[in-house]
Amino acid sequence: MMSSSIQIYAQHFGLRGRPFSLLPDPDYLFWSPGHTRAYAMLEYGLATFAPITVITGEVGAGKTTLIRHLLRAAPQELTIGLISNAHGERGRLLHWVLSSLGQDFGERTPYVRRFSQFEAFLRAEREAGRHTVLIFDEAQNLSEKMLEELRCFSNMNGERDELLQIVLVGQPELSRIIGRPGMVQFAQRVAARFHLAAMPREAVGDYIAHRLKVAGAGREIFTPEACDMIYEASRGLPRVINQLCDYALVYAFAEERNGVSADLVRQVVAERRLSMASPPPAERVFQQG
Repeated sequence: MMSSSIQIYAQHFGLRGRPFSLLPDPDYLFWSPGHTRAYAMLEYGLATFAPITVITGEVGAGKTTLIRHLLRAAPQELTIGLISNAHGERGRLLHWVLSSLGQDFGERTPYVRRFSQFEAFLRAEREAGRHTVLIFDEAQNLSEKMLEELRCFSNMNGERDELLQIVLVGQPELSRIIGRPGMVQFAQRVAARFHLAAMPREAVGDYIAHRLKVAGAGREIFTPEACDMIYEASRGLPRVINQLCDYALVYAFAEERNGVSADLVRQVVAERRLSMASPPPAERVFQQG
């Protein structure tokens, strides 16, 4: 029922799919000035063999989408391990790292043997002309002990032998953790850093139009006034913009409108302020059908 209703919703607006999904899809990546600079910093960190690169941003700023784009666009000589939301005690980190690199190991394998396996893998990749990068998404969840373990990993790099680079992507709390007095040695290893802020007002309309165009829209669907109101409600955070736009399209479809105006966005914003115990508007509209 839900999927067929979404198809009807897309057909109503002449779209090939759902343009404002919350999934991080690099096909829909919008290169705002902030996203362009953040990605440039990622590329800079990799090109200069920065031991540790840190990218921070608010929840929903588009950090994970950038990482997904990097994974897709990375040259073949890069071996990338992606670790999302790692957690656990010190020593468990190596478990996540080896798994991300496709390395088999026994659960009861001693730490020293696992570390030797990790180092051997890095050296084998280097000898094969490849360079290994570990990317940690949601890195604000790493404890100080885990970050210290990462710093120790970076010690494997010699003056002429770059074996490993580390990229940390997380919420602003990550910067606060790195800035603590006990993290001075770790902070000294951070050679590239950028904070991804929310999009400015003037970029939000272009962002909405871009995602609609990628989904197949051949006309304007959101009025400039609607886009401006979406900025006010979202403060420029892509994830919140997507939620508001998705709801607005559902409302417009349910009311057989051909576009989204400011008054419709106002209804969506008011609806979102209701109790989270209520079903989302999309579910209520579809259930009625």
